[in-house]
Amino acid sequence: MRHGKKLNHLGRKSAHRKALMRNLACALIEHKRINTTLAKAKALRTYIEPLVTKSKDNTTHSRRVVFSNLQNKLAVKELFDTIGPKVLDRPGGYIRVIKTGFRRSDGSEMAMIELVDFNEIYTAGKSQSTGGSRRRRRRGGSKGSSQTTAAAAVTAATAAGAGEEEE
Repeated sequence: MRHGKKLNHLGRKSAHRKALMRNLACALIEHKRINTTLAKAKALRTYIEPLVTKSKDNTTHSRRVVFSNLQNKLAVKELFDTIGPKVLDRPGGYIRVIKTGFRRSDGSEMAMIELVDFNEIYTAGKSQSTGGSRRRRRRGGSKGSSQTTAAAAVTAATAAGAGEEEE
């Protein structure tokens, strides 16, 4: 049974796995989209999400923490200068994994992993269709219904006031 074994070892020793994650993370930060196996993509997602979260807070401490994980100055600079400000209002889910089929040579399941905010095709379609003015709410009904009930109350009050004046 594999209860509680969250980490995929990817058939590598810990040092090799750490180097693999560093290299994949640096490549993803540099190119914004890479193709790899599905297992590596899922492992990379859990590795890089906390680093992107750290990049939203541009302090010396957070830069040093991210550098200790990546060991690449250019990747840290790119992460904090371009990626961090772009994902500032997003509350998580910075990475998208899309399955792309199977590799011909060995049948491995392949996937494309990308930064969500840097795919112009997806973001262009979403911004035009939603309009950007509507917010989702979990409770309390829609925004429009509360305004209409308030407007109805004001209308009723003015009608009652107008009725008293006429008498």
